[in-house]
This record gives sequence, structure tokens and C-alpha cells, in this order.
Amino acid sequence: MAGGDLAGGKRTAADLGAWLVFEDESGQGLRPPKGRTWGRRGHTPVVRVTGGHDTRVSLAALIATRPGCRPRLIYRTHRGRRGDRRKGFTETGYARLLDAAHQQLGGPLVVVWDGLNTHDSRAMRDLVAARSWLRVYRLPPYASELNPVEISLPYCELRRSSLS
Repeated sequence: MAGGDLAGGKRTAADLGAWLVFEDESGQGLRPPKGRTWGRRGHTPVVRVTGGHDTRVSLAALIATRPGCRPRLIYRTHRGRRGDRRKGFTETGYARLLDAAHQQLGGPLVVVWDGLNTHDSRAMRDLVAARSWLRVYRLPPYASELNPVEISLPYCELRRSSLS
């Protein structure tokens, strides 16, 4: 990385006096797993579980850093039901999260996020373009140069070392 292969010399957040923000999301279904237990031979045991609803919870979180300031964690949750068109956040939900972060942090934001299809949609690009205080950068889909194990070892040696 010191060789300048990965965004060497870029200081967008520092030049703007902005918060450097990393965003990610995660989701979890709230349906309980099937339960199993021991029972007498020939008698199938009945295991009762609570919470047999079909709710899904999604979480989008931002970690914001700026020199001289404490890091901040800003997050929002979204509860979806089986009939919902989308399981997680929509473009509007992400825009609300970024607007709330801008309001709470009181400065411009430089956001780094992954290649989720919602982040790359036309609607999201329009929402980002409408906010002068927001710059967005996407992470590459895969960067082997960021993983030092893959740089130093060829694949065959890496596989051999993981098998032993």
C-alpha cells in the first residue's frame, strides 16, 4: 500500500474538513430455528418455540471519524415483514440516515461504502448529487492487494498451509 497502488496521496476528507464515514448494513430474520430434543423411541417430541413471526430486522450503521474528534457511531434499524417489497433499506432510508448524520455531525461527509445495488442505483446517485456536502466513494468488489497473506503466498501454498 505504501507504493501508491491504492489511492495514494488522496486527502479529500482532510482537504474539505469533512468527516470520513464508513457505512455498512446487515440483516437478520427473527424466526427461531427448529428445535430438537431427545424423546422416547417411537414418540416424536414436541418442542415449542416462541417468536414464530416472520419479522426481519435490518441495520445500517455509519462510523464517522475526523482528526481531533471522537469517532461516532450512527445507526438506523428497519423492520420488514414478509410481504414487503424490499427486505432492507431503500434509497430513501439511506438518504435519511446520511441527512441525520450530516445534521448530527455538523459538517460535510466523505462516505465510503460497498457495492450494494441500492448504493449504485440511479435514484441513489440522484440523491447524492443533490447534496453538496456529500462525497461518496465505493470500495472495490475485491482487493487482494489489501490482504497481506495473498500477496506473500501463492494460492497453492496458501491452500496447503490451511489444510495442515
